[in-house]
Amino acid sequence: MDGIVFEEPQPNLFSFNNPLGACPTCEGFSLVLGIDADLVIPDKRLSVHEGAVAPWKGEKLGKWKDHFVRAASKEGFPVHKPIADLTKEQYNYLWKTSGGINDFFKEVEQNLYKVQYRVLLSRYRGRTTCPDCNGYRLRQEALYIQVGGKNIGELCEMPARDLKIWFNKLKLSEHKKEIAKRILIEINNRLDTLLKVGLGYLTLNRVANTLSGGESQRIQLTRSLGSNLTNSLYILDEPSIGLHSRDTSNLIKVLKELRDLNNTVVVVEHDEMVMQHADHIIDMGPLASHLGGEVVAEGDFKTLIKNPESLTGKYLSGEFSIAPPKTVRKWNRSIKVEGARHNNLKNINVEFPLNVLCVVSGVSGSGKTTLVKQILYPALQKIKGEFSGDKVGFHKAITGDVESVQQIEMVDQNPIGKSSRSNPVTYIKAYDEIRDLFAKQPLSKMRGFQPKHFSFNVDGGRCDTCKGEGEQVVEMQFLADVHLICESCGGKRFKEEILEVKYKDKSIYDVLDMSVDEAIDFFADERKLSGAIQPLSDVGLGYVKLGQSSDTLSGGEAQRVKLASFLGKGRSTNKVLFIFDEPTTGLHFHDIKKLLASFNALIEQGHSILVIEHNMDVIKSADWLIELGPDAGDGGGELVFAGKPVDIKKVKESYTGKFMS
Repeated sequence: MDGIVFEEPQPNLFSFNNPLGACPTCEGFSLVLGIDADLVIPDKRLSVHEGAVAPWKGEKLGKWKDHFVRAASKEGFPVHKPIADLTKEQYNYLWKTSGGINDFFKEVEQNLYKVQYRVLLSRYRGRTTCPDCNGYRLRQEALYIQVGGKNIGELCEMPARDLKIWFNKLKLSEHKKEIAKRILIEINNRLDTLLKVGLGYLTLNRVANTLSGGESQRIQLTRSLGSNLTNSLYILDEPSIGLHSRDTSNLIKVLKELRDLNNTVVVVEHDEMVMQHADHIIDMGPLASHLGGEVVAEGDFKTLIKNPESLTGKYLSGEFSIAPPKTVRKWNRSIKVEGARHNNLKNINVEFPLNVLCVVSGVSGSGKTTLVKQILYPALQKIKGEFSGDKVGFHKAITGDVESVQQIEMVDQNPIGKSSRSNPVTYIKAYDEIRDLFAKQPLSKMRGFQPKHFSFNVDGGRCDTCKGEGEQVVEMQFLADVHLICESCGGKRFKEEILEVKYKDKSIYDVLDMSVDEAIDFFADERKLSGAIQPLSDVGLGYVKLGQSSDTLSGGEAQRVKLASFLGKGRSTNKVLFIFDEPTTGLHFHDIKKLLASFNALIEQGHSILVIEHNMDVIKSADWLIELGPDAGDGGGELVFAGKPVDIKKVKESYTGKFMS
């Protein structure tokens, strides 16, 4: 007898969120503190012979390498082969064989009474896969149980589309078929829906916080469809975020299925394809913020096109359009990523031209984010000596005109400003000009007010009670905090004597309450000041109030405030490579037009722009287009096209080419 005890199977045994099923070693997290393989083998381009195993260096520890090389050669292990090219069996041999990496660290642990060994071990410790469950998160008793020769952990490692094929081929006895009948129907329905919304490339064990916003939303949609609810109201906020046109058409089919189950589906959306398939469209406007808030038009797609009041209708009918540039910019400098093979990238070389608008496209999950945000961006930062803390994705080298770029800026949709007192006008540094202007007024000079008195970030002119917040927060022990308007200043943030200083009959509070476009008109006589605020209007944020708290801005708005801050700097000697990840998120056609004008303004200043994007108007406006694919997950990761956007129609494998009009 080997002493193995088997548990009576029950659903909780197969859940790592339940103490009954979770692996006792890693408590269901899949990671433990141990020897980090990425630290032990930091450069997978090297072979064992070339010194890939970092600790096997020096006169004493180098003997481990020599012993391993001698023994491995007799066993047929390829000591001259890069670690990245080893098979799974060969890689395991390197770690687990006698005299391998695991044995090396066992010896290190036996010598921990020596300081140098303690230092050595600390250098290679980190989060690593749990040795008891192999990262499956479940206790061994759950992994003993198999269906069709595989345990639940192995099934969750498969991409959804492969899992669907596996279930289709699953052979069961008549008795087992009858038991599993209902369960298999549910599994197949849910997998079908995952495939329909374009998520067939996701593995079931993928951690939720590594999903993009669009992927998370589509998984929630799968859940709703799988439950077969009827007479329900579904509200979706821009479900096409992060979706290629091919995937958007699949999404529309899913939304129609929800509708046909007798549900009501309300979608907040800017995507033209979604609008074309809508049964009823409500167009809000006519413009944004205080210039909007009215129902401009409603009806089906044809009704909207005919409505003369609708700005959306004018773009849909072609009366207004975003025209691609008549000529594309020539380029002679570029940065090249060689041998990219992180995640699903298949050892590709990609050249990114500089001083132009370069767009990276491809279906959702094709490897765009991996290439740009996990390889190019952190690798360039490392070369420039800026440590971001991000691991650089696996690639061979970054070559080309790296020196011609002094700075790399990732303009993402993360919030701007940590403080609740942060706002657009402080972020773009235009508030300094406003404070100077108020300090120059006669009453300020009489009372001895300086520019700092018109700031709500330092003591002096701001309200002492709320410290310039305009509100006081009452902490409730078991409920959400209550925000009350400050009784002292009535939410105006400043002391009464500061508010008595006026410019053109407006106080500092009145100015901060103006929208960007109102302020540009109001400060028309102050050229420097109106010029400092102008970039916010140029990027389509004319409706935002100058003093609006940054934490009330959407992700897309925050991204455009960052863009405006760079536009406002004008020509600088520092040449910057700007990287944007889907900047059209939440943008109407009219705003996309402004965004493209801002991009062109930055390029005219000598900068370079790289955009990850699915929006066809942006793709058509590019000087250079790079497409990854042809499909998602394992079916992607290859360079499908690189060239002028008009030429992509000739590439049969390209999904983008099929949607180019």
